Amino acid sequence: MQWETVIGLEVHVQLATRSKIFSGASTAFGAEPNTQACAVDLGLPGVLPVLNEGAVAMAVQFGLGINAEIPEVSVFDRKNYFYPDLPKGYQTSQMYHPIVGPGEVEITLEDGDTKRIRVHHAHLEEDAGKSLHETFTGEMGQGMTGIDLNRAGTPLLEIVSEPDMRSAGEAVAYLRAIHAIVTYLGISDGNMAEGSMRCDVNVSVRPQGQEAFGTRAEIKNVNSFRFVERAIAFEVERQIELLEDGGKVVQETRLYDPDADETRSMRTKEEANDYRYFPCPDLLPVKLERDYVEHLRATLPELPAEKRARFQNELGLSAYDAGVLAASRPMADYFERVKEVCGDAKLAANWVQGELSGQLNRENLSIDDSPVSAEQLGELIRRVMDDTINGKAAKQVFQALWNGEGDSADEIIEAKGLKQVTDTGAIEGMIDQVISDSPKQVAQYREAAPDKRGKMIGYFVGQVMKASRGTANPQQVNQLLKEKLDG
Repeated sequence: MQWETVIGLEVHVQLATRSKIFSGASTAFGAEPNTQACAVDLGLPGVLPVLNEGAVAMAVQFGLGINAEIPEVSVFDRKNYFYPDLPKGYQTSQMYHPIVGPGEVEITLEDGDTKRIRVHHAHLEEDAGKSLHETFTGEMGQGMTGIDLNRAGTPLLEIVSEPDMRSAGEAVAYLRAIHAIVTYLGISDGNMAEGSMRCDVNVSVRPQGQEAFGTRAEIKNVNSFRFVERAIAFEVERQIELLEDGGKVVQETRLYDPDADETRSMRTKEEANDYRYFPCPDLLPVKLERDYVEHLRATLPELPAEKRARFQNELGLSAYDAGVLAASRPMADYFERVKEVCGDAKLAANWVQGELSGQLNRENLSIDDSPVSAEQLGELIRRVMDDTINGKAAKQVFQALWNGEGDSADEIIEAKGLKQVTDTGAIEGMIDQVISDSPKQVAQYREAAPDKRGKMIGYFVGQVMKASRGTANPQQVNQLLKEKLDG
């Protein structure tokens, strides 16, 4: 039997406010445990929440960024459940009237095609604290759990997709698109390693052609693109094997273990009524004036899809190049600055995606940490364009810039004697010497059929470039060699 995978994601994005969603406590990452949790976060008797307007604005900006409906009124609810790192015994969330309504996100597939993934809604809520299981033991060596409530009350935007994805690749592309949107907007740093963005993955399978969905399992709190892909792959295989062996998939919450590369059951899946949702009596409904929404719309930056289209239509980049460069705002900004300095979008794209990205990947650095500035790279490309240096020398200059051996391409070119030799007389002198020193190769070349000579001339080019220490203009060398050898 052929099976179809059905995937929906619930993406949790920590918003980049300086204080929490209902209190003035700091949201800074990395503080000592339980030093950034105030009376409101702890749910102490008599305290009242005050809504953070910044979180509201960021949620609305996201909604506008995905062309979603922005309801005039949204309402906070209490989601009741007990967990050690949820001291109030309930989470303030939005169940029935979320702040962002239906929208959509465009993703680019591996073959270059695009697909639109519907977003059901996005709602505001508070994050819970964090349970720490690894570093605590009792007097008898038994395992213990520590609770850090610094994260409790951090504003979250939960983005709930429709079950529109049909493969792990599509799910990762959607997650990357969400990451790009929130970071372009500046409403989150999107740092998955620090928990700023994580997702719950809902996976089910059904026979190919069947309209009804299969029973889904929810994989909780997956915090990397790679883990999302691996968790889905394992879960799809598990469900198919179970069904083909005559079993049934049960609706449950599962956990992905990256060390074992498997999902494991955590608990039977709760339904909405298990949480006893009801409107929060301490928070008034949020009413958004249209003028306020339009003001926020006017603050939106150029988003990834728009930037990608501009890179293609105005700069003449391929769909692939435009997609890679627009995927990250820091990368796009870096590329645009390189292009401004050198004046050639295609060459700028080639260097940013090639030499620069390769070096960044090898040293596990982000574009923000690049030792080579956009201005330095743009100036280097200009020296290739005006024939000051050739491509081989340009790579040497780039490496020297990376290693901090000079402040500019010109300085390094001068110090290392890499300026390209374009004087015809000087190049002819080197060619004549190579021909004189290579009688056997010259004879073989001239005896060869014309269609074989193209490859054979490479030997002579290499010898001339070696004699010039790589500074001769390769195009001139090829042309003059051909004239002398064929003449």
